[in-house]
Amino acid sequence: MTLAARDIHFGYRSRPVLAGASLTLAAGELVCLLGCNGAGKSTLLKIMLGLTRPARGEVTVDGAPLAGWSRRELAQIAAYVPQVHVAPFPYTVRQVALMGRLPATGILKAPGAADLARVQRALEHLGIPHLAERPYTEISGGERQLTLIARALAQEARLLVMDEPLAGLDYGNQVRLLERLEGLAAEGYGVLMTTHDPNQPLSGCQRVALLIDGRIAVDGAPGEVLTPTAIERLYGVRVDLLRTADGRGIAFRPMDGVRHAGRSP
Repeated sequence: MTLAARDIHFGYRSRPVLAGASLTLAAGELVCLLGCNGAGKSTLLKIMLGLTRPARGEVTVDGAPLAGWSRRELAQIAAYVPQVHVAPFPYTVRQVALMGRLPATGILKAPGAADLARVQRALEHLGIPHLAERPYTEISGGERQLTLIARALAQEARLLVMDEPLAGLDYGNQVRLLERLEGLAAEGYGVLMTTHDPNQPLSGCQRVALLIDGRIAVDGAPGEVLTPTAIERLYGVRVDLLRTADGRGIAFRPMDGVRHAGRSP
C-alpha cells in the first residue's frame, strides 16, 4: 500500500508554502521528513491525509485519487498522530486508544468486545498495558505519544503519519520511541514522521526527505542524503559528521558560522 503526494502546491493568502512537493510512503518503511520551521512539513502531512486541500497537485492511495476514498475508508488506511494533543477531559489511556475504533464503529455505536480486544492488543504491542486505567492527563510526554500511537494501531491503519512524535521528549524516551517506530516498520507498517533533529534518522530510517523552498530537495537513504552540505543548506549551520571506524555517520556536530536557514545557496 502506497500513499503518494505529487507536485503539491499550497499557500496561506499571499505566502507560498509548498511549491511542487512530492513524497511517497509505502508499507514497511520508516521515512523521516526534515525541514526548518515554517517549511511546510505539517501542511504536507495534512494534505497527504486529506485534511487540507492543495491548490494544485494530487494525492493518491495505490494510484487511486484520494478524493475517491470516503473518510471512513481513508481512516482504515492511514492514521494521523499529531505533535501536540491536549485532552479536554481526564480520559483514561484505554479510552483515548479506544477512539481509534470510531471509524469502524461510528459515534453512535458502543464499542464491542472485538473493539476492546483490538485496543488491548495495541496497548500491549507498545508495552503500555499497565497504563490502561491511568488518566491520560497524568502520564508523561513519552507515554502520551505511545498512547496516541496505540490509538492509531487500534484504528487498524497500515500507514502512520506522525508530526514530530519525538518533540519534547527526553533523550531516553526519544530512543525508546524511535525503536518502537523502527519495530512497527519492520512489521509492515508504513511510518512517516517529521523531525528537526538530523541525528535521529541516521540510525533507524530507511529514507530521509528534505523539504526546502517548498519542494522535496532530496529523498533517499540517510547515508546519502544526510551530509554536512545538506544540513547547512537545510538549517543554515555548518556541521561536521562524526563517523565510526568503518565510516558510518553517527552524529552531527555544529561548527562556527550561521546563515539564513532553509534557503538554497
